[in-house]
Amino acid sequence: MSEKTPGNTSEKTVCPRCAHPAIARLFTSPVPGVWDVLQCEQCLYCWRTSEPARRTSRAAYPDGFKLTAEDIRDAPEVPAVPPLRDAR
Repeated sequence: MSEKTPGNTSEKTVCPRCAHPAIARLFTSPVPGVWDVLQCEQCLYCWRTSEPARRTSRAAYPDGFKLTAEDIRDAPEVPAVPPLRDAR
């Protein structure tokens, strides 16, 4: 279900978070044309096309949350979540 999305006619679709152009369509609304769920192939950010511009458009995405390829490359590894303890 990882179909590439076609380019938007008004503006090329890029990841709102990292501006990477490789976007995959993960899911499509059961009602045709209502929404798609997209995912960036670089930073793995996911969004639904029906969300507001601050979640779907690079220009409107909050600056404090934008990433560059260098930010992603240099990000520290996130530690694994430890196993749950037995309830006593």
